[in-house]
Amino acid sequence: MARMKPLVIRSAIVASLGGLIFGFDTAVISGTTDQLKSTFNLSDAGLGWAVGMALLGTILGALTAGQPADRFGRKKVLFVIGVLYVVGALGSALSTNVGMLEVFRFLGGIGVGAASVCAPIYTAEIAPARVRGRLVGLVQFNIVLGILLAYLSNYIVRLVVADEASDWRWMFGVMVVPSVLFLALLLTVPETPRWLMAHGREAEGREVISKLTMTREEADLQIEEIDSSLRAAENAPTVPFFTRGHMKVILLAFTIAMFNQMSGINAILYYAPEVMKRAGASTDAAFLMSVAVGVMNLIATMSALTVIDKIGRRKLMIIGSIGYLVSLGFLSGLMFYYEKAKGGAFDSTSSVLVLIGLLVFIAAHAFGQGSVIWVFISEIFPNRIRGRGQSLGSLTHWVFAWLTSTFFPPIIGALGGGVAFAIFGVFMLGQLIWVLKVMPETKGVPLEEMEAKLGLTHDPNDTGGPAVVMH
Repeated sequence: MARMKPLVIRSAIVASLGGLIFGFDTAVISGTTDQLKSTFNLSDAGLGWAVGMALLGTILGALTAGQPADRFGRKKVLFVIGVLYVVGALGSALSTNVGMLEVFRFLGGIGVGAASVCAPIYTAEIAPARVRGRLVGLVQFNIVLGILLAYLSNYIVRLVVADEASDWRWMFGVMVVPSVLFLALLLTVPETPRWLMAHGREAEGREVISKLTMTREEADLQIEEIDSSLRAAENAPTVPFFTRGHMKVILLAFTIAMFNQMSGINAILYYAPEVMKRAGASTDAAFLMSVAVGVMNLIATMSALTVIDKIGRRKLMIIGSIGYLVSLGFLSGLMFYYEKAKGGAFDSTSSVLVLIGLLVFIAAHAFGQGSVIWVFISEIFPNRIRGRGQSLGSLTHWVFAWLTSTFFPPIIGALGGGVAFAIFGVFMLGQLIWVLKVMPETKGVPLEEMEAKLGLTHDPNDTGGPAVVMH
């Protein structure tokens, strides 16, 4: 037991750090937007484009990471991701013009997008079956924790750094620390046994399994599981993806990923301090309020993960959708009132009310969409196309994240916060209708029965063979 435990623990730490940096990079930009506008003389549209460059990189990373991870190994690609994190953080911190900033944010974004594909694969393949669920859940938990730490780091930098004109550089630069730690820890963990065995290195794969598992029986079970999954994957590349029989699950994955971002979640995560300063909060108070948003995100995510297998995916989505409508309706009405009736005269009261609305919004997201999306997408696709289905969901998510984050500043600048939040509210009304009318419940349905439950069709003669059960 003693010789196995350290490797499992190190693997867990690597997985958690990868998720934490993912979340940190997502939210750290929120503390820099005001200084970026003044430092580089950016318009609202220019700010949106600078922020969105990282998400364009994320799209590219998510699109391209799978093939090198299969060819060169999960660990090597994760190492490249760590280097991209370091380069992106340092380059952003040292940027002397907006073009340089955009290039390094784009590079960091490639790392984030690639991590969204590779980190879960590494985690699932390195973890023994007895701890796999906890380790995969740990990655999701640490993404949310990373978001909170980014808000907290920004607040601390704001208090500590005397020069307000350059504190944004420190906000970006702080990410170097966990990124270097991530790279160092990667050197102490192995390649996944599944990848080793898939590339003819069976002895190495078996050796790694022996170091990860507690007993010979558990090791044999994991070897059998890997052999079964490799046989299942033999025909997967020949299976067409966009067919009439698969269209139902393709549309389900696209729709839930699209609604996820059209809630406005990434726009709010990226611009939370700006929204609260616009609502009348002082700069320091706005940064502290962002920390409160991060805490609520963490609490609601933890709460959802404890009940998702008890009350089901649809109920969480219904609760979350209602929370979206209440919070976005409140925020939109509040913004319209202060922008129109009060002539834009926001005050301390309005900033507290906006904070309350944002806390309800973030709780609704974390308890509903945030906890359901990736579980749901992983469950609905047949084994023969599950990998490509996950990629479709991830790509859709990042494309709409780019759209909302890029166009949020010019919309709120030209039309006001009331209109911006109302647009998100209309989409969330659409989500509620979709959940009630279309979304199936996948709780407790064995993966081998999911295809029949969803009414999918599959012709073995033209799609590379029948579906293979994944347990």
